[in-house]
Amino acid sequence: MKFIILDIEATCWEGKPPGMVQETIEIGACAVDQYGRVGGRFNRLIKPVLHPQLSLFCRQLTKIEQPEINRAQDFSRVIREFQDWVGVDEEEYTLASWGRFDRRQLAADCRLHRLDDYWLDYHIDLKEQYQDIRKLPKKRGLQSAVRHEGYLWEGQAHRALTDAINTTKIFCGLIDLWNY
Repeated sequence: MKFIILDIEATCWEGKPPGMVQETIEIGACAVDQYGRVGGRFNRLIKPVLHPQLSLFCRQLTKIEQPEINRAQDFSRVIREFQDWVGVDEEEYTLASWGRFDRRQLAADCRLHRLDDYWLDYHIDLKEQYQDIRKLPKKRGLQSAVRHEGYLWEGQAHRALTDAINTTKIFCGLIDLWNY
C-alpha cells in the first residue's frame, strides 16, 4: 500500500463572481510508503480551458504567472501522467489531502474533460481526521497544523507541491493514527 499526499491549486477570484467555474491549475504530490518513508514527488502546472487568463488575485495568491500557465499542458494529459506516476491500475494506493476541496475539484475537472474519476475513490480527508486525532474543537488550516505539530513550514504557501510536502510531514508524523 502506498499513500499519495496531494494538493491542487485552482483558478480563483476575489469574492465569488457569478458564473466563474474553478479549474485545477497545479497538482503536487508526495508518495509515502506504509512505513512513512517518502518516495517520489510529482508537480505539474495545468492550462485551464474555461478561463485561461489567471486573475490578478489568483496570480498574487499562488505566485503562478500567466506565461507559466500558457506553457502548461491540458488537464487530460497531466492527469494521465499523474495516474501513471501513482500507478492507479497496477498498485494499491490511497489518496490523501488536507480537506475535501482537492478531491472535489479533481472530480469536477474529470467531468469537465469527460474523464473517468474512479481513481479518486480511495481518498481520505486529513484535515477532518486531524481534528479528531488531536481532539480539537474546530478544524485547523494546514499552516496552523504544521506549526502545532512542531514542524517548520517549507516553501511558498498556496503552491501545490509545497502544500503537499508540508501535509506529508503531518501525515508521516501521525502515520499510525489515520483511518483509511
